Amino acid sequence: KMLGRVLCTVLFMGALPSPAELSQGHISVVLLGATGDLAKKYLWQGLFQLYLDQVSSGHSFTFHGAALTALEPGQRLMFDVLKKLACPPDESPDRCAVLKDQFLKLSQYHQLKTAENYTALNREIERLLRQEELREAGRIFYFSVPPFAYTEIARHINSSCRPPAGAWLRVVLEKPFGHDLQSAQQLAAELKSFFREEEMYRVDHYLGKQAVAHILPFRDQNRQFLDPIWNRHHVERVEIVLKETVDAKGRTSFYEQYGVIRDVLQNHLTEALMFLTMELPANVSRAEEVLQCKLQAFQSLRRLEKSSAVLGQYQTYASQVQEELQKPQGYISTTPTFAGVLIHSDSLRWEGVPFLLASGKALDERVGYVRVLFKNRAYCAQSEALRDAGHSQCKAKQIIFYIGHGVLNTPAVLVSRNLFRPVMPQGSWREVATGSDLRLFGQALSDYYVYSPVKEREAYSVLISSIYHGRKDFFITTENLLASWGFWTPLLDSISHQPLRLYPGGAENQHLLDFEMVSGEVAFAVAEPAELLNPSKQMPSDYKTIQSTFRQSPLVSAWSEDLISQLASDMEEAASRSVARRGQFHLALSGGSSPVVLFQRLARHHYAFPWKHTHVWLVDERCVPLTDTESNFFRLHKHLLQSVRVPYFNVHPMPVHLNQRLCVEEDRGTELYAKEIAALVANASFDLVLLGMGTDGHTASLFPQSESGLGGAQTVVLTESPVKPHQRMSFSLALINKARQVFVLVLGRGKHDITTLVSRAGHQPRKWPISGVSPSSGQLVWYVDYEALLG
Repeated sequence: KMLGRVLCTVLFMGALPSPAELSQGHISVVLLGATGDLAKKYLWQGLFQLYLDQVSSGHSFTFHGAALTALEPGQRLMFDVLKKLACPPDESPDRCAVLKDQFLKLSQYHQLKTAENYTALNREIERLLRQEELREAGRIFYFSVPPFAYTEIARHINSSCRPPAGAWLRVVLEKPFGHDLQSAQQLAAELKSFFREEEMYRVDHYLGKQAVAHILPFRDQNRQFLDPIWNRHHVERVEIVLKETVDAKGRTSFYEQYGVIRDVLQNHLTEALMFLTMELPANVSRAEEVLQCKLQAFQSLRRLEKSSAVLGQYQTYASQVQEELQKPQGYISTTPTFAGVLIHSDSLRWEGVPFLLASGKALDERVGYVRVLFKNRAYCAQSEALRDAGHSQCKAKQIIFYIGHGVLNTPAVLVSRNLFRPVMPQGSWREVATGSDLRLFGQALSDYYVYSPVKEREAYSVLISSIYHGRKDFFITTENLLASWGFWTPLLDSISHQPLRLYPGGAENQHLLDFEMVSGEVAFAVAEPAELLNPSKQMPSDYKTIQSTFRQSPLVSAWSEDLISQLASDMEEAASRSVARRGQFHLALSGGSSPVVLFQRLARHHYAFPWKHTHVWLVDERCVPLTDTESNFFRLHKHLLQSVRVPYFNVHPMPVHLNQRLCVEEDRGTELYAKEIAALVANASFDLVLLGMGTDGHTASLFPQSESGLGGAQTVVLTESPVKPHQRMSFSLALINKARQVFVLVLGRGKHDITTLVSRAGHQPRKWPISGVSPSSGQLVWYVDYEALLG
């Protein structure tokens, strides 16, 4: 009886309590991909550490390695790895030898390829339990396999390998969890059909790094010091960095698919960002509370634009791809191996604070850290030589969670001595003497309180222990995952063909990858040397011959980013002109998604815009409360109004919500808005009306075959949309056509067909409402990007 022999031997060694106390049951651990690289490097060692830690816990264990490889060669490969397992330095050699021998005896290999193989594995687990008369406590399935295999394996486990009632199942999943939001949603939906949310543990191994894992506990234990300063008034900026000296050689197949943002920023660095920016829950050890606070932090992040990132690629990457993936000579890769991204949160705590995330391969050093740099308002009258160096208020003030490697070569938490002496848990962190000559971020180590772990633990050991204990606070839930992909996917889409800065790699990079923040955007600080530029790496050039009119009106066309920039400038010029002439500017803005980037551009770049003298009106509104995320006003407020200084009495939302009802005709919301316009806007002629165009030719909320708004003299009307929310309030064509200027913004390849159709259409507003836009005494200008215009 294998398990019986193991228990007797370990009892004899004094490692276990008496058999009477062994009542917690048996745990079977199944490692899928048991002969792969991850298993060899980390997972088997992590499982052995779990056994060392828990052999006295009251649970018994068996470990089942599994892979596609046939039984005999698979067994040989797996046991070659197991024989090299090591005990921690503080373990006695005798005990280590015995426990390692027991671990090997408790481990066996299985080929898992077919449905029958999974059934056989289940029978084997049940046979062992019957033989030893053990009760099953639970099963752990660790998926160290590519994500494309997840669904099939999940189906087999669900149908034939679940433990009996009363025992738990824990399924451990390795990243990548999808390639973008859509693929992540699809994978999540497939897994959800086989496993409950509480059964799934998605691993981001950086959450097992001791310095990262301590961010939340550190904030919690030091609330008394951090509460007054952990905010936009005191924090200058935050840097979250992971640098590597190795390149992608041997991994180009993976890298071509994912790149540095998907590989590192979307998961590792974003999780650290959440730990820093989220509001602290009342109980940081309750996974549900932590998750809710993280989700709220995600919702506060400002949308990333193309200008939020700088991208690079080390010079030899393309040739490595050609060689490893048999690509033709001259193959050009648009995969970034370096990225610096500027992130802003619109939460009250962090508004205006830049968060810099950076990672790359073939850089000058291997290091990871999270650095919070505080503002310094001090002036010190004494010369530096006469100051108390450790506590001088003129020294930089910072908190650093040092993940590892680099000059310290160990996880650490560092706090500037001129900030505060932190509270640290004595059992797990110890203060380190700082007498060395090492310097960190321009300061001697003696300027910091420095703490390192009492016992340094490998990240996978930490996470495997958490899985065993059923602690989910350091794992990625489905909601958490989709929130992260929802944040990163728009940036990934916008940079898919962006030119990359080439860099030689290592120390030779010099200042090539340095970047700076200007007006909420990032850009490389120095020009790229001509010799690094690849002349064959051509990006689409500007179209030189574009018609200057569209439907007999002026046309402005460019790539979308340049087009938005031009439109924002033209709006500012129109506003300044109107204020100079009449002392005020009446601006009517449409809803929908297209104007969002314009709103952000106005908020971040046009500081001379005369907002103080501007009245902001809505061209159309959805019949939902103004606080609803579907509301056009909500979107306008989020992306523009809260960032500029428009007097609140100059903001005029549409009255869609009256008497606790939405767009009820008897409440006369349209009449109220029409009266407000008549009272404030001379001749009801707006200085500027901004419109969009839908794929069906609608504009504002005037849809084809609409019963109101396309004809007659009524100025504000209720309309019906073919898509939810159906009820809308809108300017009529009659009111739009009284404006002094009308700008129509059309963006994206999805608008190409309707743009082509409308360019040839006559005046047919019932068929295509946009064709009815024709200011009676004002000017109409079309702003159409190249994708919409040319497809």
